[in-house]
Amino acid sequence: MHKSAVVFTLLIALSACAGGDGNLPPVESRSAQDLYLAAEKELQTGRPVNAGRLFDEVERLYPYSEWAKRAMIMSAFSYYDAKRFGEARAAAERYLDFYPADEDAAYAQYLVALSYYDQIADVSRDQTLTFDALQALRETIERYPDSDFTKSAQLKFDLALDHLAGKEMDIGRYYLKKKHYTAAINRFRVVVQDFPTTRHTAEALHRLVEAYLSLGLTEEAQTAGAILGYNHRGTQWYQDSYALLTGQGLTLDPAGDSWLSRIHRQVIQGKWL
Repeated sequence: MHKSAVVFTLLIALSACAGGDGNLPPVESRSAQDLYLAAEKELQTGRPVNAGRLFDEVERLYPYSEWAKRAMIMSAFSYYDAKRFGEARAAAERYLDFYPADEDAAYAQYLVALSYYDQIADVSRDQTLTFDALQALRETIERYPDSDFTKSAQLKFDLALDHLAGKEMDIGRYYLKKKHYTAAINRFRVVVQDFPTTRHTAEALHRLVEAYLSLGLTEEAQTAGAILGYNHRGTQWYQDSYALLTGQGLTLDPAGDSWLSRIHRQVIQGKWL
């Protein structure tokens, strides 16, 4: 198709987005309010992409108006609703650039975080988006601590942390199964040190007991068992570690001066030096 024909087709399509009526005037001749209300109608009738495009037109044609300010945040919401996460994030970030202290700034930041969070893949895949989500969620919590979105952001932050810990556990279990004990220990260590509040910590400590016993490092195994017994005594992981250690005539008491011993002194004994 000839380039001019393509441009003409796109213009026709955009005009149709303005309300589904080919008799409507071109967007350039319509007022900011008219475009904004048309965009709201598109959103209400289940056409969020069309809505986002019309909100963008308000911003483009009337950049210094109050309608443009409102359209910017609504564009972000519309694209997010359509699962067009990149466009949603771009609109929300523009809003934050222009109005970082506005009453809707917290919502814009939350939309940035959601645009990453809603794309988090299962633990078998790359977790770059999980890290991006954590950073954006942290900004929501720290920059807007009193907003209506802080509680939800904190919950999602904790879930994202749990997700990352699950990724480490998945890899660690694989190495443990293959008897690559040192590699497994490194993964379980990350969970214990970096994600201690997640639901994976108890299992990570038990897997450390297994891996250290397999390497003949009984002091490290005992210390992992001691931490497990202190923080997660009611779990099956503690019962399994107890059986493993006592079966070899060992106690669940800290021993030696490993990284686990330092955690035991700091977290359980409260000794930081």
